[in-house]
Amino acid sequence: MSKPASPRKVGEKEALSVGTQIRGSAQKLNLVAGLIRGRKAGDALNILTFSKKAMAVDARKVLASAIANAENNHNLDVDALVVAEASVGKSITMKRFATRGRGKSTRILKPFSRLRIVVREQEEA
Repeated sequence: MSKPASPRKVGEKEALSVGTQIRGSAQKLNLVAGLIRGRKAGDALNILTFSKKAMAVDARKVLASAIANAENNHNLDVDALVVAEASVGKSITMKRFATRGRGKSTRILKPFSRLRIVVREQEEA
């Protein structure tokens, strides 16, 4: 007896991609995610490609993965895809230390973030 397959985490006309270990704070990544929420997938890729923010590089990889999942795994039309959801959360935080004067030290926090992008096929109205 094997356990039953888990249900799909997204809808029927949706595809999902998750970036789990994106180096940088969730606050900075959320600024980039806000640029693409609700936009067409092609427009969102262009915005992330030409954005000056460093987090846009990793966000673009996750978005490209979501588009590829939609095309290859779920047979959705790439031209009709819209970024339905771009949610950001905290992941691990590496703790390091920096030596200071007089034998003291200071803690350095190196945060990682998660990015979850859902693309949805939108019907032409």
